[in-house]
Amino acid sequence: MTDISTRNGEPVASTGPATGSPATSRKARGAGRRTGVRTHLPSTPWLFLLPGFLVTGGFVLYPFLSTVGSSFTDQRTLIAGKWVGGANYQELVHDDMFWTALRNSLLYMVGVVPLLVILPLLLAMLVQNYLPGIGFFRSAFYTPVVASVVVVGLIWVWLLDDRGLVNAVLGVIGVGPVSFLSDQWLLLISAMLVTVWKGLGYYMIVYMAALGNVPRELHEACAVDGAGPVRRFFTVTVPAVRSTMVLVGALASVNAFKVFSEVYLMAGPNGGPGGEDTTLVMLIKQVGTGLTGRVGYASALSVVVFVITLGLMLLVLRADRKEDA
Repeated sequence: MTDISTRNGEPVASTGPATGSPATSRKARGAGRRTGVRTHLPSTPWLFLLPGFLVTGGFVLYPFLSTVGSSFTDQRTLIAGKWVGGANYQELVHDDMFWTALRNSLLYMVGVVPLLVILPLLLAMLVQNYLPGIGFFRSAFYTPVVASVVVVGLIWVWLLDDRGLVNAVLGVIGVGPVSFLSDQWLLLISAMLVTVWKGLGYYMIVYMAALGNVPRELHEACAVDGAGPVRRFFTVTVPAVRSTMVLVGALASVNAFKVFSEVYLMAGPNGGPGGEDTTLVMLIKQVGTGLTGRVGYASALSVVVFVITLGLMLLVLRADRKEDA
């Protein structure tokens, strides 16, 4: 500011240091830089991502590349492998056990996926309403999800055994004992039912989250137009949760194709009678483990499983895009 004073009756302006002068502004900016937040280095974000990169590279990327490399060798459990090129893949094509395992894995996926896409949706619609005691049923349906797959498998083996509870009930009504665990196809179907029973609760929760975003006004408008529950299901519910159904189908397809525990526990380590119920993952375990395990051949089988799984995912995504178009 400029001070106005008088000298000999005339006004005189005195120019002293003002608060808005350039010198004062520079001092203020300097003080602000000394006390303000310091800008981060360009490498700072990468430091936060580094732990995740290390874990992913050490436990995902490196084992995958190592498996691909081993698939072109004759490596065994205690013997370093030599490069054999595509010999393992050529042997795989002529291996009857591989085609049996591939057939069982594909049949398992075809039998399980439709049930795990439709049944959890119906179950979610059933338990989404707030009714007295509905929390108990939600917990009951979700209990198999948190149970150990080994415990679940052993329980069902006990139930389906020739002298188990199921055959005991069938004997009461005059039906002879059914060989659930010794017949090739009954054993595979029984394992499918166990997988469906264990996965219902998980996918039910996924569908409940999707159904919570469906506006009630759509159902009310359809009801006013005279649409019944079945018509509302196909015209409102299914289109609203279609993307969730695609997600559930993709997850269920991958998990069903890579099934191991259920079949292993119910059929035994040899894959049932004559190994006819062996799946691809079980075959990898049979071939690649033990002191004389053929790690190279098991790695080739693992690469084939990866390629088929990736192809299934791409097919599901392509079908979803076609429906959107």
